[in-house]
Amino acid sequence: MVERYSREEMKNRWSIQAKYDAWLEVEKAAVSAWNKLGLIPDEDCDKIIKNAAFSVARIDEIEATTKHDVIAFLTSVSESLGEESRWVHYGMTSSDCIDTAVALQMKGSLELIIKDVKTLLSTLANKAQEHKMTLMVGRSHGIHGEPITFGLVLAIWYEEIKRSLTNLEHVMEVISVGQISGAMGNMAHSPLELEELVCEQLGLSPAPVSNQIIQRDRYAALMNALALLASSCEKIAIAIRHYQRTEVYECEEFFAQGQKGSSAMPHKRNPVLSENITGLCRMIRSFAIPAMENVALWHERDISHSSVERFILPDGFITTDFMLTRLNGLVEKLVVYPENMMKNLNLTGGLVFSQRILLELPLKGLSREESYKIVQRNAMKVWADLQQGKAALNEKGESLYLENLLADKELREKLSEAAIRECFDFNYYTKNIDKIFARVFK
Repeated sequence: MVERYSREEMKNRWSIQAKYDAWLEVEKAAVSAWNKLGLIPDEDCDKIIKNAAFSVARIDEIEATTKHDVIAFLTSVSESLGEESRWVHYGMTSSDCIDTAVALQMKGSLELIIKDVKTLLSTLANKAQEHKMTLMVGRSHGIHGEPITFGLVLAIWYEEIKRSLTNLEHVMEVISVGQISGAMGNMAHSPLELEELVCEQLGLSPAPVSNQIIQRDRYAALMNALALLASSCEKIAIAIRHYQRTEVYECEEFFAQGQKGSSAMPHKRNPVLSENITGLCRMIRSFAIPAMENVALWHERDISHSSVERFILPDGFITTDFMLTRLNGLVEKLVVYPENMMKNLNLTGGLVFSQRILLELPLKGLSREESYKIVQRNAMKVWADLQQGKAALNEKGESLYLENLLADKELREKLSEAAIRECFDFNYYTKNIDKIFARVFK
């Protein structure tokens, strides 16, 4: 129900009704501003504010003849009024109404996105605290590296999404801009005070300077912020897809009672949500390029941007809202398997401790090259043993790598058995996790 509510709320912000509602809000704000400046009589202003209305069906009917949506809208509004209709759209051009109204839609929609991001951050923070000390293997190039914790992975996701939140909050200022500057932006037909009054009433800032439109680098900044957010969200989804691989199986998407994974193979439990999120993020990123291409328009304006924005604004916001809601649910219900994480951590027979040994030998007087040679040759023996099917851990639960190192005479001349065994302590790799968390979750 939470997911559906979020989708409907965002979708309604970009309906045809919502578009014209925003247009009318701007037009009424302009009437009120002209009234404050002494142009429109109080009686006419009151009638317009109280009675001005439109019909979507009537607008469509008029536009079939006029081929101009704003004129069709204004004609429909005028039909709801009397002689006072002459003050509606006074001194304005179409883009004064449209772009200022779109700013209202973008602002309201971005508020929902920011709310979604904050919810996701809370979920990531809770999950990170839960698994702060859950040991797992860290990977580079997809290959086992050294011990880390799953909490550390989640903290990295949290910090990255938090940077997106900062970007979005900055973009909120960039896009929350209106204009009532006239056909060429020279304000020849209306004073600056009118624009300031309109924007103040609507909760926007007046554009310091404009031509016939609000400049589209603002829209591009918005779409790029959403695209960057989507990239970080896809990063999380791809990681979860990897963790759910049968050979890895460290995490898995929640699989509900009665859920089916395959029409042919009843055993399947597929990472369908994270795969879906990956695809949604690709779509969100695809809107950034046309948004940037909209920045370069002819002179004071053309309308090549208009058709693009009819796609990228509603689709960008609705898709991002849906994706974030889905990702939050995925992380919140994520099933984590610490036992499998530990199993995989031991999979390479202790090789994850190689650097720990490497760093001890220079302290005993060996060069880095000599130290590396000793450590690596014992590691290569483990790879060979594993390829031949030898168990990573012996009957005592000790690793192949530890056995090899203890049997290496050259190494034993530098390190005692106790010193070598101490290098296989997992606590060494978690000693600073609390400090890291203190920095991240201030």
